[in-house]
Amino acid sequence: MNAMRELSVELGERSYPIFIGEGLLEQAGELFEKQGIGKKSPVLIVTDEHVAVRHLDKLVDVLQRSGYQTESAVVPPGETSKSLAVFEDLMTKALQAGLDRKSTIVALGGGVVGDLAGFVAASYMRGIKFVQVPTTILAHDSSVGGKVAVNHPQAKNIIGAFHQPELVLYDLNTLQTLPAREVSAGLSEVVKHGLIWDSEFVQWCDDHGDRLLALDPEALGYALYKGCTVKAAVVSRDERENDLRMILNLGHTIGHALEAVAGYNELLHGEAISIGMVGSARLAVELGAPQEVLTVTKRVLSRVGLPVRLPEHLDTDRIMEAMMHDKKFLEGTMIFIVPTAIGQVEINKSVSTELVRKIVEQLKQEAVQA
Repeated sequence: MNAMRELSVELGERSYPIFIGEGLLEQAGELFEKQGIGKKSPVLIVTDEHVAVRHLDKLVDVLQRSGYQTESAVVPPGETSKSLAVFEDLMTKALQAGLDRKSTIVALGGGVVGDLAGFVAASYMRGIKFVQVPTTILAHDSSVGGKVAVNHPQAKNIIGAFHQPELVLYDLNTLQTLPAREVSAGLSEVVKHGLIWDSEFVQWCDDHGDRLLALDPEALGYALYKGCTVKAAVVSRDERENDLRMILNLGHTIGHALEAVAGYNELLHGEAISIGMVGSARLAVELGAPQEVLTVTKRVLSRVGLPVRLPEHLDTDRIMEAMMHDKKFLEGTMIFIVPTAIGQVEINKSVSTELVRKIVEQLKQEAVQA
């Protein structure tokens, strides 16, 4: 078994650790206690139906043996649970469970559960503690940084808050049962962190794609550590997305629109972001960046099993309309994170809608270049 990796999100008094390693669910009680999670008030574990079957009983048992009072709430799997209706159901559950201002909510699951449970924690009694226990690769991104939200039918993550967790506990063993498609989708955000910050890590992902897809614990632990390191560095400098934190949105302007148009079921989040990152790379080349930006972006994403082409049946007009509802649409132009080189990006706040439409059309004809 590999040694546990630890890093910190530096936010002054609200700084918190990220623990990454195998078998960490068994250590949850002592890690919770170490981070000041109280035992006198109830703890509410929020998870989804798929994760509950595999991991809920273990976490409940570990925490109860450590002296915690636990209650559980299980929501349907998938993006549709990030809704105001499910949010209200969880508020009711929190009240029924007797949660008070000293209680903690634990998000056990992927990005949907983390965002949803975190928003409940941010809102209940105007904010109580919460802990992220991610069980997907994709959640290495969403579990760090304190962005919590639910969706509106017309826009993703439009109802939310910034609410930092007390800790992030990442047990690599929970990833071993992920379907292959979810593994690839999760690696999208891993590659993204390299593309915005670290060209050597992009090359490492290219060289070790097979190991990542095979869920090799050492490779996976290293990749998640590198991805979380980038996320932690960015969040530590810009917690509320005033400027620098925007770079974490590479691929998301197009990607979120694709998710909305496809109804949050045809494309997984990571798949949509992958296509969006290819769009951003293509946009970069149009604006003068070297061709290598597009070639390498497509190659590395393809290497880990991700799509680099937009499904032709998705309507361009609807995609453009969805982008207008995005938080990154501002005063008639779109904000795009545009690569200038592999491992470097800039924030472009004046991309014309005409150019974006051109990129969307080109993505429908995109071909993989090895």
